[in-house]
Amino acid sequence: MTRILIIMFSLISFFTISAQTIQFENKQFEISNVKSSIVDLKGEKVLKIERDLTKIPFDVNHLENTVDESTFVKLTNENIENGIIEVKVLSQIQNPSPFEFAQGFIGLAFNINDDNSAFEAVYLRPKAGRSDLQFHRNHSVQYYAYPDFKFEKLRKEEFKGQYETYADVGLNEWITFRLELKNEKIFLYINNQKFPSFIVNERKGKMKSGSIGLWVDIGTIGYFKNLKVTKF
Repeated sequence: MTRILIIMFSLISFFTISAQTIQFENKQFEISNVKSSIVDLKGEKVLKIERDLTKIPFDVNHLENTVDESTFVKLTNENIENGIIEVKVLSQIQNPSPFEFAQGFIGLAFNINDDNSAFEAVYLRPKAGRSDLQFHRNHSVQYYAYPDFKFEKLRKEEFKGQYETYADVGLNEWITFRLELKNEKIFLYINNQKFPSFIVNERKGKMKSGSIGLWVDIGTIGYFKNLKVTKF
């Protein structure tokens, strides 16, 4: 009887662990507060990610507390301090969307610590990138550092707009998203451009190195492929 119970508990542990990870492009990812699956998109296999609202409920009246969270799949057995992270991303807005002003939030988290309680991220708002209003376009790219420096705090006047900018991006199109981490600076390159679209000169993160996450937020259906990591 004892042996049967041990086998049963082992099987339960196995399936619990399996449910928390996903394999894609010969890489293993831990799932954190998202729903993730491998799907066929226009004839190719891609990784689909959506925020799991059962894990982190969304409150439109308290954005600062319920967005810019650890909503990603995290690359296992990986640690990077300086180097290049490149991935192709495509975002759509859920229909219906739980957030009226969803912008297709999608990007990369990095310097993620072991328990996901500290990390940095750069992400896109592709819908804003094609807005007719310049004010909205100016918020196409966002940097934040979890947990102390989310978008709302970094948007305050004291930071002088240095953590957001414009980029020529749109919904439902593949975007090559490349981050270069160089000591205290971050450079974002969009679609293989020669010069960066965005530079972070003063990082706010707690970690000097850490893992990498494929990140989405509220109201977004995110697709990812061709993740490449180069250290230097």
